[in-house]
Amino acid sequence: MIRIVVAGFKGKMGSTATKMVIENENFELVGVLDPFAKEENLKELPEYHGVDVPVFKDKNAVLSVSPEVWIDFTIPKVTYENTKFAIEHHISPVVGTTGLTEEQLKELIDRSKELQVGGLIAPNFAIGAVLMMQFAKKAAEYFPDVEIIELHHDNKLDAPSGTGLKTAEMMAEVRKPKKQGHPEEEELIAGARGADFEGMKIHSVRLPGLIAHQQVQFGGVGEGLTIRHDSYDRSSFMSGVALGCEKVVAIKELVYGLENLL
Repeated sequence: MIRIVVAGFKGKMGSTATKMVIENENFELVGVLDPFAKEENLKELPEYHGVDVPVFKDKNAVLSVSPEVWIDFTIPKVTYENTKFAIEHHISPVVGTTGLTEEQLKELIDRSKELQVGGLIAPNFAIGAVLMMQFAKKAAEYFPDVEIIELHHDNKLDAPSGTGLKTAEMMAEVRKPKKQGHPEEEELIAGARGADFEGMKIHSVRLPGLIAHQQVQFGGVGEGLTIRHDSYDRSSFMSGVALGCEKVVAIKELVYGLENLL
């Protein structure tokens, strides 16, 4: 069994991941982490009745239960430190929090290679979302005119989303450089045309009731192509999280994107 700790277990994604680990016969939940938690044990919470798992407030205390995998669904400002801590202590991180800078990501990958610690940072753990990004990359070879509309709940902190950025990065690898729209185009309100990524536009929608959705809209002469993925429930991410936990213990470096493990 793989020994797992979950950081951010009180958040919506963290609580879903915690329950997934508890229910998976191949995993053992050895601890959860939240610096503001008042509980000492999960069984103190009604939804975890009878689950005897320690609640840690300090990440150093997590080392006492010898975890092999560190699942992180916290917030961007602490994710970097958590992931670095896990790698430094030879715990394989599986990170779903987005918002890391390119410099931070590079530093974490380089350090994981030095210490030969496997890990995963994924903008999206839904298998369908990974396929959506792969399909969009293929389509971008033939349709250089494209815009991304990503839609999330109104409590999401980063914009554009990690999935939106990752999709744009993947398409940029194969897309012919092109600045879209009319050369004399003028925004009457700043930001009306969205964020610009190498000529592609990314639009972020934040509304209550949404979970995670993305539409990649391609346009060509006389035709259009739309590739869309919808997550209607956070359980859609758990098959990818479980896959990540199983795979990272067998690799020797941190990878970015679930597609690297499929």
